[in-house]
Amino acid sequence: MNRLRWTRHAAYSVLLLILGCAVIAIGISVFLVPNRIAAGGVTGLATVIYYWTGWPVGMISLVLNVPLFLVGFRHIGSGFGIKTLLSTLFLSLFIDLFASVGPITDDLLLGALAGGALMGVGLGLVFRQDATTGGTDLAARIIHIRVPFISIAQVLLLIDVIVVMTAAISFKSYELALYAVVTLVVATKIIDTVTVGINFRKAAYIISSRTDQVASRLLVELERGVTGLSGRGLYTGDRKEVLVCVLTARQVPVLKRIVKEVDSNAFVYITDAREVVGEGFQPHT
Repeated sequence: MNRLRWTRHAAYSVLLLILGCAVIAIGISVFLVPNRIAAGGVTGLATVIYYWTGWPVGMISLVLNVPLFLVGFRHIGSGFGIKTLLSTLFLSLFIDLFASVGPITDDLLLGALAGGALMGVGLGLVFRQDATTGGTDLAARIIHIRVPFISIAQVLLLIDVIVVMTAAISFKSYELALYAVVTLVVATKIIDTVTVGINFRKAAYIISSRTDQVASRLLVELERGVTGLSGRGLYTGDRKEVLVCVLTARQVPVLKRIVKEVDSNAFVYITDAREVVGEGFQPHT
């Protein structure tokens, strides 16, 4: 039974991986490449080479990834996973497959926004399956191993800057470089939304001398769980209980009213909580 469940989960993960690669490919082939927007990474460099040589972008991306995988096996080992290899192959295949669709728009801003959004959704789906699309992610890990004082994020930023500037010089248009930056910003924001989730909630932290009364009313009136944490004021040295309650945004006014009625001197701060799972919210997946 467990083996069957694992098999279903693995198949579902691979399907999402393939879907993610297809979405990325649509963004690249339909919106970015036709408008000469090289938004960093291996596919951005492949876009520049495509306009130099006419070779298919997907094929170029695959060729560029081959040495990275060979070096990756040597320096990182096979730990970066079969999923990354699969995503790289599928992405290259889909890029060339969707190239026949042709451009939907020749408006550079629309192309940058739509391409970035689709790349963000696709990459988010791939990242949620514990995989990457190879390319600069793998290159950044290799460089970080050789030069550890440079972080992976810094390497990725440096690579993207180099690719974008190469495209700007190659296409003789710094305007296209700016549109590529727009694409990268949009893609990054969408990736965060897909990987972390859009299931926004609020987390309230309450420091009060009447925690038992506050907690009992929150439990009854909001029907939300409340957790008490042990805390100590470093200025006064007094030990106090800190209440933590995760709730919806609509319930925040009710929580504030309850706290004010019970203890008007209570200290309350409320933060955003994302991807809340467990009883009362979404189930574990």
